[in-house]
Amino acid sequence: MTNRRNFLKSIALLGTAATLPSTNLFAESILAPKPIGDGLTVVRHSAEINRKKDPPRVITIPDVGEFKVLKGDFHMHTYFSDGKVMPQDRVHEAIDNGLDVIAITDHIESENRELRYRANRNRSYDLAKVEADKNNLILVRGGEITKPAWHFNAIFLQDVNALAAVKDDWRKMLAVSVEQGGFNFWNHPSWIDRTPDTPPFGLKSGEPMRFHAEIEEDRKNGLIHGIEVFNGVSHFPIALDWCKERNLIPVTVTDIHQSDWNTYGHQNPLRPMSLILAKDRSYESVKEAFFAGRIVGWAANMVLGLSPWVEQLFRSCVAIQKTNSGVSLKNLSDIPCLIEANGKSAEIAAKETLSIAATKSFTVSNWFVGTNKSLEVTVG
Repeated sequence: MTNRRNFLKSIALLGTAATLPSTNLFAESILAPKPIGDGLTVVRHSAEINRKKDPPRVITIPDVGEFKVLKGDFHMHTYFSDGKVMPQDRVHEAIDNGLDVIAITDHIESENRELRYRANRNRSYDLAKVEADKNNLILVRGGEITKPAWHFNAIFLQDVNALAAVKDDWRKMLAVSVEQGGFNFWNHPSWIDRTPDTPPFGLKSGEPMRFHAEIEEDRKNGLIHGIEVFNGVSHFPIALDWCKERNLIPVTVTDIHQSDWNTYGHQNPLRPMSLILAKDRSYESVKEAFFAGRIVGWAANMVLGLSPWVEQLFRSCVAIQKTNSGVSLKNLSDIPCLIEANGKSAEIAAKETLSIAATKSFTVSNWFVGTNKSLEVTVG
């Protein structure tokens, strides 16, 4: 069980905040008067910082049959609602982390920031799009519907302003998203009531998670398409069962507000992301994959999704071969796998090979297809 303890310890590291190193610019500055003629002098303040720039993270995941595996984050905030960075920064953070696609989803009802955002809820998208196009990053237009009892993300929108125009009625907002071809998902389903003296605000403290009747009504009416199974540093195991029972799509996101550095640190391999099994690397293929349900989550060394896509992803990532002494498992990807077979547990790290005794099947205990239900793999 030592491997399992070490593995779980690595998962716990995700919750550790990392702080962006600071540099004292003044210690490296040159203050030099510079005469410019006619008796005038300017003081020049210049600094040269020689900091090593790491290349963007490269994430290796083989194709799954005909599908390419794109990496994405579909719940992100910026200065234009309650985030701490500009939209352009989210683009550069995504590139640094090896992502292919992101959606900036600022709170549509937000009134506490830029006047220009209040007049145009598409502004954060517009600013990010310029940088995204320069850097070949797929950008999805989105927004967060923010109500006292629950929040929803609407992505693949055409115009966020149309949702803001009906912001007093969250069902109308969901309906407008659907009219635009949007995909709506329920955010952080464990949301807790932090102000019990005010009107309902999520769950009461100590109350078990439940699938609310109002959200079930929206699902039946085609207004809800998915649900977050991992948000930031929080995992909601029961949400995978809800997805199976109600034909919903599981989504894994960061819901990031601070800078990436101050949230996860530099290129943290435990950072949450959704894996999109797309026909090609395009906006249209990402959208098609969402509505077809080909979405698998990867966060904190866990894979989260539904069959058959989780198993198909595993069989693409890990080559299984029978040998004279047992079974060889070669990890072709950067996703770690914790294998349990014959009463023993061992990890296959990225690009490594594990040999196990002969067996008809094994469990991948950190790849989940239901509430605490790990992926079972048959050896052919």
